[in-house]
Amino acid sequence: MPLRFLKERFHDAGDREAMVWQGQSCSYRWLAEAIDRCSKRLEQSEVRAGTVTSLLADFSPNSVAMLLALAQRGAIIVPMTRSVVNKKQAYERISQCEIEIEVSSHEEISIHQTQNIAPAHHELYTRLRQSRHPGLVLFSSGSSGQPKATVHDFALLLEKFRLPRRPARTLAFLLYDHIGGLNTLLHTLSSGGCIVVTPNRSVESVLAAIQDFAVELLPTSPTFLKLLLISAAYHDYDLRSLKMITYGTEPMPQSILATLHQILPHVTFKQTYGLSEVGILRSKSKDSSSLWMQLGGDDTQTRVVDDVLQIKSRSAMLGYLNAPSPFTTDGWFVTGDAVQVDGEFIKVLGRGGEIINVGGEKVYPAEVEEVIEAMPEIQSATAYGETNAIMGMIVCVRVKLSPPNVVPERELTRKVREHCRNHLSPKQIPVRVSIDTEPSHDERFKKRRLPPQ
Repeated sequence: MPLRFLKERFHDAGDREAMVWQGQSCSYRWLAEAIDRCSKRLEQSEVRAGTVTSLLADFSPNSVAMLLALAQRGAIIVPMTRSVVNKKQAYERISQCEIEIEVSSHEEISIHQTQNIAPAHHELYTRLRQSRHPGLVLFSSGSSGQPKATVHDFALLLEKFRLPRRPARTLAFLLYDHIGGLNTLLHTLSSGGCIVVTPNRSVESVLAAIQDFAVELLPTSPTFLKLLLISAAYHDYDLRSLKMITYGTEPMPQSILATLHQILPHVTFKQTYGLSEVGILRSKSKDSSSLWMQLGGDDTQTRVVDDVLQIKSRSAMLGYLNAPSPFTTDGWFVTGDAVQVDGEFIKVLGRGGEIINVGGEKVYPAEVEEVIEAMPEIQSATAYGETNAIMGMIVCVRVKLSPPNVVPERELTRKVREHCRNHLSPKQIPVRVSIDTEPSHDERFKKRRLPPQ
């Protein structure tokens, strides 16, 4: 049973605090008993091993218990948060869900069959059922394309947490249906720490939770950390309990990291790296203010081919439900992330599909964005490429203005280009600048991007 070691640790932890939700705490003893209660509900509802089951929920005591009860039963779990409820039908169709479970915001659990008449069938599901292992289906964010459904052997993912780490009071910032959010949950509970859940992920709610519940570890994104700096709300809260901030999901601007290091000198900053397809890799930053890091561990190898990172990991996904296999013939996953290499360290430059090729020269959007976002009238910038008959592509950028600035687009283009001439090469300077009125980030606090057009 893949959950045996976790249940033993829950038993040993007893009345130690496992989770804080809506200002109330629950113990490891309560969580272990809740897993048993959920298991009985699953048995009564005839949720068997290998049943493809959607789980609509956000982080809460009952949603965590139901997730682990499904894994214990050997089900194939498709977690979803309410932030993607408009995609629920499409996700259930792609994953061929047979059972729907919902844990409401009031902790009420409902279980019923879907309208999928035919049994779920896919070669990857067959492999899971034959091995008698629970499965996990995660959907990519699809920020610049169609979401892909990744299928994991949940038992192999759980093996990563068999060796306990130092317990920490950790804020659940990354989402329940995100590989980073699940990694946070399993890492914390397997080590006897405490998960702290906020009512929402606004800057004020996150900082209040850190202050009120003595949070030590904040796993988050560069986009959220930039919003934190813009708000300056860190002046209003006691953040002395915070020991570490980990960040990933997208490139971190060096200027943002340097500023964070200055205003929170007691906090260690650590870059993480992970993908839905390979999980969260063990990482080690060169130092707290560096964007260079080492990746890998006992069960993970990395290599760089044509400046693109490739990964081979025991905990990598089995494959996609709705796309061809992305693995090389010798078993390496091609991440699509362009990187620089310096000895044992790498630096992630950005997604290869987002690189703008201007007259044969590679332009990385993050480098352009960091320069433009240094302008006082700019809150955020998103660079992308546009096809051009002469240069192949040109650099374009969408910006959100910092309130209360109001600048005509023609004047804004002139000011942006003038600013960029002092900091960027000619081919990196945007040709077109437009004002964006849409949200600059998605529900995962990741910058919304356009692929080259």
